[in-house]
This record gives sequence, C-alpha cells and structure tokens, in this order.
Amino acid sequence: MARFAKRAGLLAGGCLILAAGAPAQADTLRDALVAAYQSNPTLEAARAQQRATDEGVPIAKAAGRPTASVSGTYTEYLKQSENSFNAPSRVFSGGADLGVPIYSGGGVKNRIKAAKIRVEAGQADLRATEASVFSQTVAAYMDVIRTEAIVGLNRKNVGVLKTNLDATSDRFEIGNLTRTDVAQSQSRLAVAQSDLLTAEANLAAARETYIRLIGRAPGALEAPPPLPNLPANADAATEMALDTNPDLIAARERTKAAEKDIDVAGASRLPTVRLFGQGSYNNYFNTLARGVPSSGVSQHDSAAQAGAQLSIPIFQGGLPAAQRRQAQATASASLEQEIATERDVIAQVRSAFTSYTASNDLIRSSQVAVDAAALSLEGVRAENSVGRRTVLDILDAERELLNAQVTLVTARRNAYVAGFTLLAAMGKAEARDLNLDGGTLYDPEVNYERVNDKFLDWGDDDDAPVARSTRTVDTPVQDGNIPASQQP
Repeated sequence: MARFAKRAGLLAGGCLILAAGAPAQADTLRDALVAAYQSNPTLEAARAQQRATDEGVPIAKAAGRPTASVSGTYTEYLKQSENSFNAPSRVFSGGADLGVPIYSGGGVKNRIKAAKIRVEAGQADLRATEASVFSQTVAAYMDVIRTEAIVGLNRKNVGVLKTNLDATSDRFEIGNLTRTDVAQSQSRLAVAQSDLLTAEANLAAARETYIRLIGRAPGALEAPPPLPNLPANADAATEMALDTNPDLIAARERTKAAEKDIDVAGASRLPTVRLFGQGSYNNYFNTLARGVPSSGVSQHDSAAQAGAQLSIPIFQGGLPAAQRRQAQATASASLEQEIATERDVIAQVRSAFTSYTASNDLIRSSQVAVDAAALSLEGVRAENSVGRRTVLDILDAERELLNAQVTLVTARRNAYVAGFTLLAAMGKAEARDLNLDGGTLYDPEVNYERVNDKFLDWGDDDDAPVARSTRTVDTPVQDGNIPASQQP
C-alpha cells in the first residue's frame, strides 16, 4: 500500500490558499472549496448553532450569580371602610431585593462544567460539518468533470457511428454490404444517441448539485491537485481517525457532559444557602390617620433587613430521584451512541481506504483496457477493409473502447473522492488542513471567549440576524451542453 502514499503529493502542492477576492467562477478545486467555506448555508447554519451553544455557559453561570430587583406600586384607595380611622387615601410603595447564592448542592458548578463540555462537543460537530461540506464539494466538483468527460466521449461516439452508418449505407448501395449491416449500424447509432441524452441529463444534474453546494454555476473546471499523503494501510488510517475524527470527539464530549448532568440532577436533593437583603419604602402623601387628632403619625416609613437562608429539602414527591435516574439513563444512551459512532468511523475509514486502493488499481487496469481497445479497434477496421471482419465487429470494438474510457473516467473520479473521504474520516479535511489561510478562517473559539464571562442584562445583544450564505435563485438552469471553448 505504500505505493499510494508515494504517488500522492500535497493537496494543491500545499497551495490551497484562500484568495483575497473570489474569482467570478470557481474554475479550480481551491476556488470551489473557498466558495463553499465562505457561503455554504449548511456550514453557516452550523456556525450560528455553535454560537447558540456557546451561550449555554453564561446561562449556566447566571444561576450562581447575585440577583437584584426593585419594585414600585402606587395605590389609590377609592373607598375606605367607615371604621378605618387611620387608613391612607393613597400610598406609594417601593422595594428592593438582593440575593446572593452561596451553596446550591453543586448543581451550578456541574451545570457550568456540562455547558463547557458541550461547547467543545459543538466545536467538534462544526469541524465535522465543515469536513462534510468539503467532501460533498469535492464529490460535486469531480462529478461535473466526470460527466462532462462522459458527455464528450458519448458525443464523439455518436459522431463516429454516424460516419460508420454513412459508410455502411454507401457500401450497401454498391452491393458490398447487406441491409443487416445497415440495420446494425442504425441500431448502434440510436443506442448511442440515447446514451448521449442520458449523459447530458446527468451532467445537468451534476451542475445543479454543484450550484447547491458552492452557490454558483461551474465554469471550465481544471483537473484537481494531487491528494496529500495518505496512510500506507487501513490500520494506520483507523488509528489516526480514532484520535482525530470530529464526530467521535463530539460523541465522547457529549458522554462527559451527560455524566455531569447526573450530578446536576442529584443536586436538588441537597441543602441550599443564600444571603439576602431587602428594603422597603412607603409614602402616604399626608393621607395617613387624618381622622385621628394629634396622632403624630409619620406620612412615610422605610424598613430594611438582611440575613442568610438555609433550605433543606425533606420530601419532593420523588422528583429528584426520578431526575437523577433519567440523567443516568441519558448518560447510558450517550455511552452507547459513542460506541456506535466509533463503529461508524472505523467502517467509514476502512471502506474509504478500500475504495481508494481499489479505484487506483482500477485506473491502471482501465488504462490498459483503453489502450488495448483502441489498438483492437484500429486492427478490426483494418481487417474489415480487406473483408476479414464484419461491420458488427467494428461496432463491438467501438463499444468496448467507449466502455473502457467511461470506466477509466469513473475510476479516476472514484479514487479522488474516496481519498478525500478518507481524509475527512481521519479528521484531516478541514480548512486548517487544506491551508485555506490566505484570509481569516472562522474560529469558533473567538465567539466563545467573547461571551464566556458576559453578565450584563443590557447592552450585550448581538446584531439582528442576517443571512450570510449565497442565494442561487438567479443562477441559470443548467443543461448538458459543453461550450465549444471547453471541448477538446
């Protein structure tokens, strides 16, 4: 297997650089990846979702911070009891409350830890989304190249078969061939024309997929650069994937967070301690005790108190135990999901490696088949000219050559896509790995650090949501035509 690693070079020669200004159309794989990185809605949505996950940390911290509130009430007494001699006619009441949590049974502490772990899991999920979008982009890019090549081959085949039919018809007119020979040529031409229509439809579909992922129609796509060095065997690839695959990292972090949730659920059974302070103020607007002569009653009063409050739960109807059992079951599910993800990663890596090596072997054998089929067609035509081969032999040789060429084109596409899929499964197919660093890369840690310690209720809002991805409603409907400038 080492021969595959030797044959592979650095992706784009280490030159997948993020251009300062994107070109009008993505003509290279680098351009396609950059366009997807900058404007793919799936990736933009994942980034926004991660920013929402980041807010879980300050939300968890808020439960352990002091709270303060003030209140005010104005009351106008429209009618008082006839026996109320000192009741006011109106009053304004104001109050202030301050609470400082001291101990919450460990619930706040573990809730914060779980939130931080989920941020790490979310960042791994974002890496996985980025790799997935890049893998789809590479596949779409290669599909356009493949289907364009297949359309070209089928178009050329139709031209050859038209020439064959003309020649066969001419020879039938002079009596050298039979009507059967003409019918065989007509049949092969009709099949070839049908194959061409199918290939053109597939090309239109591939171009539409390209637009969906990258946001604009493909131009004249260049051949992709070599893939970076890949492991020599499936075991080495699997070992690396078990350490760096983002899906697996995210699953492991979610398991850790679920374990913290057990402690959070159990905290509701423990005592809590809080400090508190309260103050109140009442103003009666000189309407208090007006019917009591020389009462000397003050027309306003105030009070304040402070203390500590201890709360010890005795019985809550079984709620804490049920919540803890629920958290334990959720943690068990997370453990199983982690193993399931690990299985998926192992299977994906091994499958991608096998597909990559098999496709490379198929490339070599298909190249031999193409060379042999071309030589065979040339020989059959020569032998037909001296009467040793029939028209059907020529048609069969042409079909064999076309099939071998299509197989070769498909094998090249499959090898490249499988190789990139292998990189993605190993956690090595993200912007930071592809050297997309000519501009500022999106770093989810920046937003986390921005919001991690925010505690103000006002003045810390973000801007109103604005779509960042590119819309494709104005892109033209794609077809299976190949511009003359792109034809060989």
